[in-house]
Amino acid sequence: MSPTTLPAPPEQGHVTFLGAGPGDPGLLTLRAVEALANADVLVAEHDVLDVVRTHARQGVAEVHTDADTSASSTPGTGTGTPQLTVVDGASTTAGVPANRDAAHLVMEAARGGKRVVRAVSGDPGLDAYAAEEMLACASAGVPFEVVPGVATAVGVPAYAGVPLRDAQGTDVRFVDARTASDRCWTEVGASDGTVVVSTTLDSVAAAAGELVSAGRKPDTPLTVTVAGTTTRQRTWTATLGTIAQTLKQAKVLPSPEGGRPVIAVVGERSAAAQRDRLAWFESKPLFGWKVLVPRTKEQAASLSDQLRSYGAVPHEVPTIAVEPPRTPQQMERAVKGLVTGRYEWIAFTSVNAVKAVREKFEEYGLDARAFAGIKVAAVGEQTAKALIAFGVKPDLVPSGEQSAAGLLEDWPPYDPVFDPIDRVFLPRADIATETLVAGLIELGWEVDDVTAYRTVRASPPPAETREAIKGGGFDAVLFTSSSTVRNLVGIAGKPHNVTVIACIGPATAKTAEEHGLRVDVMAPEPSVHKLAEALADFGARRRLAALEAGDPVTRPSERRPGARRRRSTT
Repeated sequence: MSPTTLPAPPEQGHVTFLGAGPGDPGLLTLRAVEALANADVLVAEHDVLDVVRTHARQGVAEVHTDADTSASSTPGTGTGTPQLTVVDGASTTAGVPANRDAAHLVMEAARGGKRVVRAVSGDPGLDAYAAEEMLACASAGVPFEVVPGVATAVGVPAYAGVPLRDAQGTDVRFVDARTASDRCWTEVGASDGTVVVSTTLDSVAAAAGELVSAGRKPDTPLTVTVAGTTTRQRTWTATLGTIAQTLKQAKVLPSPEGGRPVIAVVGERSAAAQRDRLAWFESKPLFGWKVLVPRTKEQAASLSDQLRSYGAVPHEVPTIAVEPPRTPQQMERAVKGLVTGRYEWIAFTSVNAVKAVREKFEEYGLDARAFAGIKVAAVGEQTAKALIAFGVKPDLVPSGEQSAAGLLEDWPPYDPVFDPIDRVFLPRADIATETLVAGLIELGWEVDDVTAYRTVRASPPPAETREAIKGGGFDAVLFTSSSTVRNLVGIAGKPHNVTVIACIGPATAKTAEEHGLRVDVMAPEPSVHKLAEALADFGARRRLAALEAGDPVTRPSERRPGARRRRSTT
């Protein structure tokens, strides 16, 4: 008699309760990034999803849960209507009942054998009431783990330049003003330690009144920070008795959504008086600047990261699109010649050229080994990095200027004794200049100048972006070539006169001036990263000048409406 085959037990899922921090994606822990990369389902509110989705794998299911903010709702349970979408895929709501809260959705996915990440703002144990969902997992036998995050009440003061403790070990109390009882206010009012109050911008004055009623002196210093750890962060310094007037004078408007979350730090020793020297985040040279980066998404990535490090908010708008050559036969012959030994050198003058050759290699089933025996040149560091990613280490990168002229400075002349072949393969754009070709010919080389790709003007950006460009919504724009100037003006219009114009070099600056733009910043050398550095230096000098004059530090887009500046005649 054959043994009875029992059905395999259903695969057990797993839940990770993950703290996403107070808003800055850079505050995610390494463990959080690892958990996100392995998740099948991601459950979070919209603002939290914006922080964590970058680290989620393609195809992860995102469950949006907009929690009901009414007084009757349980904090952290996400009782709003969920919306299920798939990253980079078609949106769907199939199988997601509208009456299910976040806890039910988490359990449903886990019982189906899914790896679920339940992401919450701040820390799961301090900023969100996640215990009920954890207990549900425990009761159902679903394994779970907790990945702590930077708590909002701790991270926001740190970004505002307000240490919570001093050398004497100040007592620190944390209060959520939205749920605090009279007893809680009485206890913190009787203490002389630091109080960190989580509240809303609309209720700051009321919270200050509660502390004064409980015994705190009206002249007790406090700081109020809104949108902490993000580039929208703003901090006000006042006292318990003056905070209402301070916010009124600053023309801070109530939030139409019922109140933006803020952190108020109260206390004699909370270092509020030292904030001018400790406010490292809001004093970044380009803090809050909205910077237009008119490049392709691939080209703009590292530049945007650099701008973010200066506190800017980069906005990428492609001005050119890269397309294959109209007649591919020339490129096909050149690649075959590369394999059969026709060339001594191949010179790459852009990342796009590397991409074009790589794609043609893959089309023929070739890889980096086809470069064996051929010398490889790259016009600059970014092109060299693209080659290394392909598996090719360039033999020649300019030691000086990263341009065709810089490449020619280091290029060896043809020597019939040492160079068995006198030919160079030069895959380039259809609009490339003749500088490199002419220089190589002068050095004795034969050049196959091949169109590897075409550059065409990109489609216009959305109407909202076009209006921001023309209406002064951007604080700065970075032009990295003459074509980016011509194309941006062509597809979106001329940037407003209050927008800071930064150019990568003299030729680009000349084109900008020909289009009626005043050039404020020029890179000391033709490098996109030096251009970003130059803009940061400009922002730092502008900030310092405002402080020395006793003026408020503003962004260029915040200048007085109608204020115009004269176009430079130098």
